Amino acid sequence: MSQQHPAAPAPHSAAAAVADRRRDWWRDAVIYQVYPRSFADSNGDGMGDLEGVRSRLPYLRDLGVDAVWLSPFYASPQADAGYDVADYRAVDPMFGNLLDADALIRDAHDHGLRIIVDLVPNHSSDQHEWFKRALAEGPGSSLRERYHFRPGKGKNGELPPNDWESIFGGPAWTRVRESDGSAGEWYLHLFAPEQPDFNWEHPAVGDEFRSILRFWLDMGVDGFRIDVAHGLVKADGLPDLGSHDQLKLLGNDVMPFFDQDGVHAIYRQWRTILDEYAGERIFVAEAWTPTVERTANYVRPDELHQAFNFQYLSTEWNAKELRTVIDRTLEAMRPVGAPATWVLSNHDVTRHATRFANPPGLGTQIRTAGDRELGLRRARAATLLMLALPGSAYIYQGEELGLPDVVDLPDEVRQDPAYFRGAGQDGFRDGCRVPIPWTRTGSSYGFGTGGSWLPQPETWADLSVEAQTGAPGSTLELYRAALTTRRTEPGLGAGDTVQWLRAPEGVLTFRRGEFVCVTNTTADPVTTPAYGRVLLASGEVTETDGATEVPADTTVWFTAA
Repeated sequence: MSQQHPAAPAPHSAAAAVADRRRDWWRDAVIYQVYPRSFADSNGDGMGDLEGVRSRLPYLRDLGVDAVWLSPFYASPQADAGYDVADYRAVDPMFGNLLDADALIRDAHDHGLRIIVDLVPNHSSDQHEWFKRALAEGPGSSLRERYHFRPGKGKNGELPPNDWESIFGGPAWTRVRESDGSAGEWYLHLFAPEQPDFNWEHPAVGDEFRSILRFWLDMGVDGFRIDVAHGLVKADGLPDLGSHDQLKLLGNDVMPFFDQDGVHAIYRQWRTILDEYAGERIFVAEAWTPTVERTANYVRPDELHQAFNFQYLSTEWNAKELRTVIDRTLEAMRPVGAPATWVLSNHDVTRHATRFANPPGLGTQIRTAGDRELGLRRARAATLLMLALPGSAYIYQGEELGLPDVVDLPDEVRQDPAYFRGAGQDGFRDGCRVPIPWTRTGSSYGFGTGGSWLPQPETWADLSVEAQTGAPGSTLELYRAALTTRRTEPGLGAGDTVQWLRAPEGVLTFRRGEFVCVTNTTADPVTTPAYGRVLLASGEVTETDGATEVPADTTVWFTAA
């Protein structure tokens, strides 16, 4: 990029010092996702920021997580909540500046926490210097080759170059107005029009991102979560897909714009850079693929370290379905030597406390509150099941408080770009992005002193960190106990197998060494053997005469030690 940047703080080695405390830390890490605009507001403007995150690091340390993944905080017009990056080496003023980022990284390491930052390599903002110059220079500009500019079809180029549809709805192409006022070429954007896709066939794109990686590694970050990791490479010739209901195909088929085999050469190059740095820095792929077997391609030994397990996230609260996806995940990861990952919520899907409150079959974006009590009970049980599985787990901010989705936000406050485009994603992601509550009182329940950019429900006072801290049976204390136990129990954490035990229908029971996990997904209590001492349970259990009664929608951890 041609624009000048403020000098980055001096590189430091704290990341290496932190990671050296435990080798292969990422194989069983619990990683906490922070959505910066909704975590903590330090200056009272209603928007979360990096200094706010920094002020809450002791909370995350005491919660018991290993690393913090920060959603984008780069300079951005915020057309898609920061996933439209204008400058990859600058912090957006709404979040702070590079010195704030440096202080956050250093303080996190002092607390024994690692920092993973989002990287958005599939597309930039339309305000990125490259794209602005490409528009200004017109057809034939070498900078247009760094994106996917194409002449249109039809007599006067009035039709898009192909039939691809945007994930956010509508065509995946936008026609530009050239500097002379004429209708000109079209550019590809798989997401919003403000997010033009890079052309990864152009060497300058690869050179730029290798430089960006080094910039943040020198700043001390411990890794990168790669946004749309499956999308960088497009099929040769950008062929028509031939379907006009393309969103239904996502996750079921290899698309000409997703999960192309060429992405793996990029990640092999990136891995060589990462391996130059001490401290076991890592890559995490956001890769939506048709199968867990194709996901495994991203985490071969010379590529990325982890990939999100979206098949697990989208599985219903059903013992048979859960066991199937658990087995397939472990089987797929075993040959490539990568850890399985488990995740229940993130910034793009309805929180699992609300998903599980609704009938099955509604997908991962749900507009109804459902049965709140049922949803919370299942969410707590699902969390203990997830944390008992071999590998690494991800926690989305606020799920440790049992927060539901806010499904009744007024239309006028919504900011999800998909909400304003027809036929795309449901556009209701704002419901999982409402700022989290820290205290029982205040204009934003402790989020900040000046309200919050999305309104919080009044009921959140009782779900706040203050209200739940020290409260027996609270969801927050359940998470704290679970993460403490996970660190100390020898049977938990890294691994690639579980030993399934006989169990009643609708119940999952597996052993890992001396540890046994029992999850009852049914609506009725079940009686199981007492597999040892109860370590932790998501609900009240009853033990009598060598047996344990496990209530409906409850998980119990046992140890024979």
